[in-house]
Amino acid sequence: MSRIGLKPITIPAGVDVDINANTVTVKGPNGTLSMDAHPNMDISVQGNEIIVSRPNDEKENKSLHGLTRSLVANMVTGVTDGFKKNLEVNGVGYRVQLQGQTLVMNLGFSHQVTMEAPEGIKIECPSANAIVISGADKQKVGQFAAQVREKRPPEPYKGKGIKYAEEHIRRKEGKTGKK
Repeated sequence: MSRIGLKPITIPAGVDVDINANTVTVKGPNGTLSMDAHPNMDISVQGNEIIVSRPNDEKENKSLHGLTRSLVANMVTGVTDGFKKNLEVNGVGYRVQLQGQTLVMNLGFSHQVTMEAPEGIKIECPSANAIVISGADKQKVGQFAAQVREKRPPEPYKGKGIKYAEEHIRRKEGKTGKK
């Protein structure tokens, strides 16, 4: 039994939910998000709660039940509070800066690495070695953060590179010389 799928999603004040033939649209202070749910899932609004139910206990429907509920809950959270990823840049001479909505990074290459912010994503650089990526869509925020980290992933010997703020890098010991 899906414990997550059975939980109702509370609709906060200021959020408007519209369901049209398994297309869920959520409008709130941070924007509008829309999603096409699987046709087997039944999504309904009862009072100030969103209820996700499944037609039967087949394996596929059980799998989709919790997934659909989580996606809709993330949409509601995104338009009210938003999502945020914090990245840290470690390394001598490694630094980042923001020019308009373009992220310009010096990462030890012979050239600067630039990345344009996609639609609905906001980038901040509170310091020369910190990046804050925020937005309403959890998937877009996570994907863009992964693409930024991919430009110079942290290496295990000195820890140089771009890492998530909460990420722990397992360090390795360097080679010992033959004596």
